[in-house]
Amino acid sequence: MSFWQARLRMFGAPPDAVAWVALLLGVAVALFGPSVARRLGRVARGPALAAASLAAAALSHGVVGWYLRGGPRIVDATTYWLQARSLAHGLVTIPAGDVGVRGRFLLSPLDAPDRVASLFPPGWPALLATGFVLRIPMLIGPALAAALVVATWSLARRVTGRDDAAWLAALLSVACATLRYHTADTMSHGLAALLGTSALALGWRATDAREPRARALSAAACGLALGWLFATRPVSGAAFGLMLVVAIAPRLARRDRLVAALGAAVPIALLLLEQRAATGAWLASSQSAYYAASDGPAGCFRYGFGAGIGCLHEHGDFVRTRLASGYGPLAALLVTLRRLEPHLLDVANLEPLALLVPVGALLGPRSARARTLGAAVAAIALAYAPFYFDGNYPGGGARFFADVLPLEHVLVARAALLLAERASRPIGAARAGAGLLALSLVGFALHGSHGLALLRDRDGGRPYFEPEVVARAGVSRGLLLLDSDHGFALAHDPLADDPSRALVVRRASADDRERLAWRALGRPPTFRYAFDPTGARAPEVTPASFAPLDPAVWRFEAEVEWPARAQRGGWAEPVYTPLACASGGRALALHAERGATARVTIGLPVPDAGRWRVTPVVLTDGAGAHAEVSLRTPGDPAPRARWTWAPAPAPDARCAPLPAAELELPAGEALIDVDFDASGSALDAFLLEPSAPPSAPAGAQDH
Repeated sequence: MSFWQARLRMFGAPPDAVAWVALLLGVAVALFGPSVARRLGRVARGPALAAASLAAAALSHGVVGWYLRGGPRIVDATTYWLQARSLAHGLVTIPAGDVGVRGRFLLSPLDAPDRVASLFPPGWPALLATGFVLRIPMLIGPALAAALVVATWSLARRVTGRDDAAWLAALLSVACATLRYHTADTMSHGLAALLGTSALALGWRATDAREPRARALSAAACGLALGWLFATRPVSGAAFGLMLVVAIAPRLARRDRLVAALGAAVPIALLLLEQRAATGAWLASSQSAYYAASDGPAGCFRYGFGAGIGCLHEHGDFVRTRLASGYGPLAALLVTLRRLEPHLLDVANLEPLALLVPVGALLGPRSARARTLGAAVAAIALAYAPFYFDGNYPGGGARFFADVLPLEHVLVARAALLLAERASRPIGAARAGAGLLALSLVGFALHGSHGLALLRDRDGGRPYFEPEVVARAGVSRGLLLLDSDHGFALAHDPLADDPSRALVVRRASADDRERLAWRALGRPPTFRYAFDPTGARAPEVTPASFAPLDPAVWRFEAEVEWPARAQRGGWAEPVYTPLACASGGRALALHAERGATARVTIGLPVPDAGRWRVTPVVLTDGAGAHAEVSLRTPGDPAPRARWTWAPAPAPDARCAPLPAAELELPAGEALIDVDFDASGSALDAFLLEPSAPPSAPAGAQDH
């Protein structure tokens, strides 16, 4: 399907009841909006602003139920959910003392084997954590929606000095479908938009205030908002910070600049503390540390230009298609244009309306502050240009640009009113505003709503985990196994570790890690949460059993240990393989960078202390690697066993068990180092057979 064919599919009759209501409302606004606006002009500002804020909150809450079907949907949102729930418990990192916790988007460094950390900065999860404390996490986004209306109104008032422009900007915020999504799903962009908007509005409030106390308070709040934005989305924080330094700071007294700097320092200090807890270093990025252990080539996830940028596992199709020659200025321009294309729709639900943004920045009197907003929009585009992945998706739009949507609403409102006044036959502000709002609503009904419908129907058309499904099955205690990263992040409670009192959640692994988790938790009743991402079957909870208690041979799949604990000179990734001999049809593929000897380190569970026969099972082909596998225990750099393998003599890939090694091992986790010099091979599994089967604890029974 061509690009334009895909775009044409986004136009058409309203796809659902919400879009039909928006269409009828748009027609009503076009017909009756001007007279209603003139009457509402006599309503007090406070009640009117409260009504608009509540409307935005109600619409965002409606997106939660109608389009998200009750909970977070994309994997980023579910990871924020898990991080926020952990922070609500006072946990900066997440306990991972037994198997079944590590996985995608969780950083697990070698020097902290019993902890994992989210790859995201803490600014948004810290606020979302308050929702868990209050037991209303999905209402935090709608609360942000309400606050965004107030912040947009305030910013527009500071920039234009006009109430009509402020009201029009606020109503555009209410009608903006992309903001409704980003204040519904548990993504960080709704908070980032609020913080950036508030920082600018508070900065200008500080410059306008006459009383020293009011100036100081506004400056402190401005700094706090900017620092919090930096702790939420550092790149956005840097872009907004530049605007504040250039356009506002010179107009503040030295004391007020100091107060603003102190306000910003508090959340930035908390960011540094959190990142140190996650990575072990003060100035390290948890995102960079995660991708260094989970993807490749080395340095693929970095900010800048050059060869080797673009991670081949997480964003492989995008990188292979668009960044084959590296990430240079031309590639950056094309990625920016890819972001700009959906962002034109994001601004006001209809692409042509986005053309009012530069008009609002450049046209008319009192344009210095408007030009600053236009510069901030450009600064965001430039700030994200050195990042290679576009980040777009249906419903979420160009999410990296979503942080400046409120600024663009101010500029669109300003442009519409100025153009109406300068027309050859002047149009009243009420009529111009009603026409603009009507176009926005009709644009959503006939165009923008199709993106949200795609988001609604993707991945089975519902969250990967729904507590109601478990409740209907009558399950409230025991061990629950989930086979998706999304579902685990939604269901896992880091403090739920007693299956006799609560439901303990672990990842399904399709190997003996499940049995090991069940045994470590005291052999509780165990259940599986089955989710069909095609949507053909409804989710269901079914009982699981493990017999015998301890198998003759324990099988641990290698791909379950992704992300790796460490890697250099190459990387590992879980892949599907057509080889019938590969258990479960999956393996951990090994990739070496050209001219390098690579090392990948993963964990290996050891069920009990004792003597074990350990057998690695590998997949090799004629172009594969000369590799060495070594096993060591944590804290002991000397390997306890080594295995070597070479490319298979035939060109066809095959599974090859390496000779068993008999070892004395402590219970817990061993470490596997794989050294290899070329791509093309993979680890399938590790088999552990007790030389002398350990005796079962007293009172143990099969389940």
